Amino acid sequence: MSTVDAKILAALGSAEKPPPAGAFSSSITFGWRALLKIKHVPEQLFDVTMFPVMFTLMFTYVFGGAVSGSPTEYLHYALPGILVQTIVFITMYTAMTINNDIEKGVFDRIRSLPVWRPSLLVGALLGDTLRYLMASAIVLIVGVLIGYRPPGGVIGVVAAVALLLAFCFALSWLWLILGLWVRTPQAVMGISMMILFPLTFVSSVFAPPDTMPGWLQAFVDVNPVTLLVEAARGLMNDTPDSGDILFVLVASVALTGVFSPIALRMYNRKA
Repeated sequence: MSTVDAKILAALGSAEKPPPAGAFSSSITFGWRALLKIKHVPEQLFDVTMFPVMFTLMFTYVFGGAVSGSPTEYLHYALPGILVQTIVFITMYTAMTINNDIEKGVFDRIRSLPVWRPSLLVGALLGDTLRYLMASAIVLIVGVLIGYRPPGGVIGVVAAVALLLAFCFALSWLWLILGLWVRTPQAVMGISMMILFPLTFVSSVFAPPDTMPGWLQAFVDVNPVTLLVEAARGLMNDTPDSGDILFVLVASVALTGVFSPIALRMYNRKA
């Protein structure tokens, strides 16, 4: 054995074995990995920067005069809905992220690491939650710049955003199941849009349900997106509805309780 080899073996043998990563630290690491993807591919920020600005300006000035008489009046009704629509749409990228990892082979490499098994999924959700927070901030900043003044004040806005983030975190477990089940990112995109378009546009995001035909209003009234919008709108406009808020909280717990075990089982059994 050469002197160099002996020195290498001595250095390796003398070092203490690092402790295994715990559930919290490994989840944070994978959450940081999700943010590093944005750093190296800044185009990923397009959906959390340009889309919120486009939605807010377009719907306020296109529908404002027709629905409420003026864009400013309409903004107080529509901005909470636009906020919800924007974040709910972004949740589908959870499925695309995990599906891309599977397609590129990164998924199998990560699963072979000696870390807490669900940390990849939990870390991805934590990273996505930060994306939701960024998009929320952009929608609110644009709204304030064009005249929105929340009657509920800062507390109402913070409570509405926190409620929205909790619901979307829970909803993302469903998208993880889709990402683990569907074969390609293109299929993930197609299925996600087919689900999200009717749920977000056939709701109370842009117009009051009582202006719609009776058969359509019956669907809008039970649409979970409508109930989420009404809960956020009530908090931001200082007219909180405890029933809507309770529904969102219970739905968030139920979504997590039902879909997280399924997602984790699919993740562990994924070949």
